[in-house]
Amino acid sequence: MKESKDFFWPSYVDLMTALFLIMLVLFVLGFKRANDKQRDNERLISELKVQVQEKRKLDEIKAALKRLESNYFEYNATYKRYELKFPVTFAPKSDVLPYEAQTPLVKAGRFLLSEMQSIKNDDNVQYLIVVEGRAAKDLRYPANDPHNLDGPAVRQLSYSRALSVIRLWEQAGLRFPANLEVVAAGSGFRGAGRYTGSQEALNKRFIIQIQPKIGSIGK
Repeated sequence: MKESKDFFWPSYVDLMTALFLIMLVLFVLGFKRANDKQRDNERLISELKVQVQEKRKLDEIKAALKRLESNYFEYNATYKRYELKFPVTFAPKSDVLPYEAQTPLVKAGRFLLSEMQSIKNDDNVQYLIVVEGRAAKDLRYPANDPHNLDGPAVRQLSYSRALSVIRLWEQAGLRFPANLEVVAAGSGFRGAGRYTGSQEALNKRFIIQIQPKIGSIGK
């Protein structure tokens, strides 16, 4: 009977020790999971706060840009951009702004600057104002003819047309602040929203696009 007791008692102690170790491991694992879940929840809440902040800022930007709809600019719903409301058509192979377009362009530039400055910039959001020059193909030749090659000369012409607008604004004393980056671009015979067919000649123009730099939102 004594031998049986002596044999049973150590086994009971070992069993209780093993159970304690198992419970300890389960407790540690549960504690770790709870901490991991808490960290995940905190990270998720932080990300949601940033997304809400960005959404509010984008809504504010959209509301401000909507004020651009005026005698100078209109919204192109197809290409989701604001464009000049009045046409400015260059002479063939020329980057000289038509005289009759210069005064309205200066007024449009001043209006643009005023409206962009009215946007609250507490979050240091930056904007890109792209003046994109374009060129028209010569319909006397087929599309694949060398005369209609979208080469360096055509790109340079379209870029120079955009640059002429920016220089006009500078000469008129328009100074855009650092958060409004104005750049010239030339798309040649390419670019979205071009005139086609019999209206090809209307592409001897430029467009102005305004976009917030998304990377600067929420910083």
